[in-house]
Amino acid sequence: MNITRENTDNLNALLTVTVEKSDYQDNVDKVLRDYRRRSNIKGFRQGNAPMGMIRRMYYVPVLADEVNKLVSESLQEFLSREEVRILGEPLAKRDDEKTIDFEKDESFEFRFEIGMSPEVKLEITEKEKFPYYHIKIGKKELDEYTDNVAQRYGEFKSVDAAGDSELLKGTLVKVDSEGNEVENGIKAEDVSMSLEMIKDADQKLLFKGAKKGEEIIFDVKKAYPNDSEIASLLRIDKSEIPLIDGKFKMVVDDVQEFEKAEINKELFDKIYGEGKVKDEKEFSEKLREEMKAQYESESEYRFGVDVREILIKKAKLELPADFLKRWLVETDENMTTEQVEQEFSNYEDEFRWQLIKDHLYKKHDIQVNEQDIKESAKEVARMQYAQYGIQDVPDEYLDNFANEILSKKEEARRITERKLEEKLLNFIKNTAKLDDKDISVDKFKKLFESN
Repeated sequence: MNITRENTDNLNALLTVTVEKSDYQDNVDKVLRDYRRRSNIKGFRQGNAPMGMIRRMYYVPVLADEVNKLVSESLQEFLSREEVRILGEPLAKRDDEKTIDFEKDESFEFRFEIGMSPEVKLEITEKEKFPYYHIKIGKKELDEYTDNVAQRYGEFKSVDAAGDSELLKGTLVKVDSEGNEVENGIKAEDVSMSLEMIKDADQKLLFKGAKKGEEIIFDVKKAYPNDSEIASLLRIDKSEIPLIDGKFKMVVDDVQEFEKAEINKELFDKIYGEGKVKDEKEFSEKLREEMKAQYESESEYRFGVDVREILIKKAKLELPADFLKRWLVETDENMTTEQVEQEFSNYEDEFRWQLIKDHLYKKHDIQVNEQDIKESAKEVARMQYAQYGIQDVPDEYLDNFANEILSKKEEARRITERKLEEKLLNFIKNTAKLDDKDISVDKFKKLFESN
């Protein structure tokens, strides 16, 4: 086995792999003997078919498989031994004049293109400077957050008559042009129909003042021009919608209006537990603490965005662009050449950022251990429970959920990478100089408009 490397430029190279008969023959013979041992061919006892017959039947596919495995393993060993840092994976050379004939040839030559990683020369010192934003919580933001909480814990309550935005509950029935129910027609019971979602003003007016027990005939297609909304409302498949005309009757069972929760002791107890919050002042303090935690998280995220942008710009890394474009297309069946061309600047920055991170992890000895990864997985589990309103989850449950998450290889890889990046950003924050900036919520949001 012989592998040679020819650099075509600083970022691209050609690897030529030559495989001789002596490299693969022992493995091929071993596989064929195993095939013979397990063979069950008519006219012969199991494992006693002539070896010549086995070779005629299986030699070529076995040879091709063994040679390909040998080439793949040898490439990886060569790149590791020679310390060649590549991007992506080796790709068979395009438009190669050499053809492989496993039936006739005994020696084979394969050629591969590789894209090499550029050298990263970065170090984080106290001389580096990165912006860090401190988001100010004003009265406006606190009032908006309080209103959101009141909305979140609000509920629908019955009212006498409909206005513009009420919710009608009842039964929808298909009717003919005379307003009579159509025999065996569409009928949907216990539906909830939001007047606020009705698009046509004339159709919406039909429901103005509607009360419990009343019947309103309307054109459902004019009221809701979106087929998905109609299908959901009538509980039918979207494919059926073109087959119906729009006349339906709404038999009103109840008229409901959404009311935000009142800011009182009942709400305090519902959110934080009985007696934990005594009055509106303490409630506002609690909400401010929650907002502060959320904004600190957003500041951390923005810090990561700025660090990434600054270091990518500073590193000035050139990449083997043509090779990477080809690699992206050939390794993702859903990716087209046109898509790669349109989005390649984003892909380039992803490659650059990964190279920079890998360099800084090694340069500054940033590592994660099993405990770090487990705690990160438990935090993911805790957040998933919180989405369902479940707080104070027993550690045993979190531990089991974390183990389940980490049992999935791709999820474990993502969590590990996220924890490494988190440690890197903490290292940068503690090592470099932070340019602290106080900023309003509105101005902070505008920072992302240019990204």
